[in-house]
Amino acid sequence: MHNQTSMPTFLLMGFSEIRQLQILHFFVFLALYLTAITGNLLIIVAIAFDHHLHTPMYFFLINLAMMDIATISVIVPKSMAISLLNSRWVSYFGCVAQVFLYFLFALSDFLLLTIMAHDRYVAICNPLQYETIMHKGACVQMVAIVWVTSLLYAILHTCGTFANTFCSIAVRQFFCEVPALLKISCSDFYLVEVGFLVISSSIGVGCFIFIIITYMQIFSSVLRIPSMHGQKKALSTCLPHLTVVSVFLFTGVFAYARPPTDASSDLDMVFAVIYTIIPPTLNPFIYSMRNKEIKTALWKLFDLWHSSKSFSRVVF
Repeated sequence: MHNQTSMPTFLLMGFSEIRQLQILHFFVFLALYLTAITGNLLIIVAIAFDHHLHTPMYFFLINLAMMDIATISVIVPKSMAISLLNSRWVSYFGCVAQVFLYFLFALSDFLLLTIMAHDRYVAICNPLQYETIMHKGACVQMVAIVWVTSLLYAILHTCGTFANTFCSIAVRQFFCEVPALLKISCSDFYLVEVGFLVISSSIGVGCFIFIIITYMQIFSSVLRIPSMHGQKKALSTCLPHLTVVSVFLFTGVFAYARPPTDASSDLDMVFAVIYTIIPPTLNPFIYSMRNKEIKTALWKLFDLWHSSKSFSRVVF
C-alpha cells in the first residue's frame, strides 16, 4: 500500500504500445492542436484589429478564444510528448498542475458561455437598454468574476482530489482526469471530491437551464421582428453561441454522466478526447462560419497580410 507522499510520479495510459501508432497519435494530436491554436488566434487577432467588433459580444468571444487555447494546451502537449518520447510518466506536482489548470480554464469557458447568453438576451430583448446594461465596466466586472470563481473552484477540486491517499500510480486515462484519479484512491476522503463533483454538476445544470430559458425568450423576440432580414441578423449572432454551448455540454456529459466502472475502457479515452479537444478546435470554425462580421474581419485580415506581402516583394 502506497500513499501519495511516497509517489513522486503517476503512470498515464497510452493510446497504443505499437510504436507506429504512437507516432500516428502524435501527428494527429499535433494537427488538432495547431488547428485549435491557429483558429482561436485568428479570432483574437481579427477582433482586435477591427474596431467595428469592439463590442461586448466580441469582448467575451476574445476571452472565450483565449480560454480555448489555454484549455487544450493543458492536455494535448503532454499527451503528444508521451507518444513521441514513449514515456507515460508524469510527476505528482505535474498532475496536480494539470488538474488545477484544466478546472480553471474549463469552468471559465462554461461561465463565459453563460454570460454570452445573457449578452444576447439583452441585445435582442432589450436593445434600447443594451449600452446601459452591458457597458465596458460591467463586462470587465463579469470577466473578473468568472476568473475569481474559476480560481476558487479549481483550488477546491484540486485540494479535494489530492487530499486522498492513492493505492496505485496507474491512472487509467491519457491525462490526469479526476474520475480516473478517484478510481485509484484508497481512502474514504474521495467521497468529499465526489460531493464536489455532484455540486458542480448541479451548478452546470442550473447554468444550462438558464441558457435554455434565455434562448427561448430570445427566439420568442426574434419571431416578433417584422422583417426577415432582421430575424436572420439576430439569429446569426445567436446560433453560433448556441452551437458552441451544445458541443461543450454534450461532450462533457458523454464523459461524466456514464456509470463508473472499475475496468479500463477504450471508450473512456474516446470520450475524454471528445470533451477536451473537440470543443476548443471547433469553436473558431463555428463562429467564423455562422457569423458574417467575423468572416468580414477575417477577410480584411487576410487582405492586409496579402497587401503587406506584395508590398515587401515590390520593395525588395
